[in-house]
Amino acid sequence: MSLSNDPKSSNYAIAPNANRLLWAGFMAILAAGVGFSVRGASVLGEWSKAFGFTQTELGGITGGGLVGFGVIIILSSFIAEKIGYGKLMSFAFFTHFLSAVITLAAPAVFAASGKDATYWCLFIGMFMFAVGNGVCEAVVNPLVATLFPNNKTHYLNILHAGWPAGLILGGIASIFMAGKFPWQVQISLFLVPVILYGVMIFGQKMPPTEASARGITFSEILIQFVSPVLLLLLVIHAMVGYVELGTDSWIARITGSILDEKTGQWLFVYTSALMFILRFVAGPIVHKISPLGLLFASAILATIGLFTLGGVQTTVAALLALTIYGVGKTFFWPTMLAVVSERYPKGGAVTLGIIGGVGMLSAGLLGGPGIGFKQDKFASEKLQELSPDTFARYKAANENQFLIFKTNGLDGAKVSTLGDEGKSLSGEIAILQKAGGKDESLEKLNQWWESDAKAHASDDKKPVGEATLFGSRTALKLTSIVPATMAVLFLILIGYFKSIGGYKPVELDAHEPK
Repeated sequence: MSLSNDPKSSNYAIAPNANRLLWAGFMAILAAGVGFSVRGASVLGEWSKAFGFTQTELGGITGGGLVGFGVIIILSSFIAEKIGYGKLMSFAFFTHFLSAVITLAAPAVFAASGKDATYWCLFIGMFMFAVGNGVCEAVVNPLVATLFPNNKTHYLNILHAGWPAGLILGGIASIFMAGKFPWQVQISLFLVPVILYGVMIFGQKMPPTEASARGITFSEILIQFVSPVLLLLLVIHAMVGYVELGTDSWIARITGSILDEKTGQWLFVYTSALMFILRFVAGPIVHKISPLGLLFASAILATIGLFTLGGVQTTVAALLALTIYGVGKTFFWPTMLAVVSERYPKGGAVTLGIIGGVGMLSAGLLGGPGIGFKQDKFASEKLQELSPDTFARYKAANENQFLIFKTNGLDGAKVSTLGDEGKSLSGEIAILQKAGGKDESLEKLNQWWESDAKAHASDDKKPVGEATLFGSRTALKLTSIVPATMAVLFLILIGYFKSIGGYKPVELDAHEPK
């Protein structure tokens, strides 16, 4: 893209290597998207089959990653104001590799110590992956806002086009690699863009944050959070994390249960491609309707899309609903960052880090586990209604809990065994016997199947399928309440800014040191 040396130009950049740093940041976010996509599209299913996790437990593992992401963004944003961006990006590079090592150790941990230890192995691996992602996010958001001060919404949307690009690449890889390559190969794909961003930032000079460049103190930065408007933006961004990242954790699997697994994966790739393209045109849209107008319209579309998706019956209907939802969710994250950066530039990296961290924490603590819990709750209740005997055979050994709510979900390994009528299980048992090994969890599952469930499989398959589908549909419909609430809050903000003369970016006073 063509940059300008004119400080009044919308394409003005403050450093000659601005494009290189922008695309290095793009690759860092792309790495996060690849890991997230591969995990959601196929690896979660493999973990459920291999280790017997319920939907809530899988949500807890993915949620752990997002929680780590959020915590590290906030901590790193404070550090960035002190030590600068370069050292933080080197740390992120190291942590991304460490996360791969820990995650890939899961099968060995399962063989040695069982399911509970494996849960924590994967949780820690996802947490370390999130540490790398969080440090990158804490750096690249304020970096791009600093590099392109006259058009933050446009360039932050371009930066965050790396996220759907990663979702696309990870989703396509999962479609063609699932069943042909071990999940360990798929989960390691994120290391390719990690290596690329490492090469691109090596030896590069990075500018200071907007706040540190002007000598703004930490007390001046923190006092920004006294503003009721900024606090409201934090609440809204928590909802963004829930509805965008929380839903993305499950959307391929949910649409797969409504239609079929492969169609669900392709539809996920489609919505990601839609997001990727649209994020390159955010600038012209904002020039016409303002950032808050764009966010309000996005919330309306996301509400309609999610609620409609919960009732679709055909691929065409799902495509239409996902298109509406995809357009709606496209601009949430980067445009919220741009609004905070434009209205509170004195906050520097800290305000951007805290709002990004809040979004990730919400996705990890509420979105991923919450949507998983809703599926478990409504699927198990429906199965109890349809066939109490079937529920007794397929319920998980332990109750799941989300906040103050409890439910007894369905055992993922048992449901998967029913789905392919024990074929994968018998294959795994044969491999185990040939190797002379022993796996108590696998043997227990096989005993359950051969002695009890297999005889009832033809009767159980329909109610289990119907219950799972009901849980998926209900989870989507209930989740649509979140963007509907966001739309109301955006409308309140639009009214507030209209009352004070309209939304305008705040410029730092000219007398402040530079």
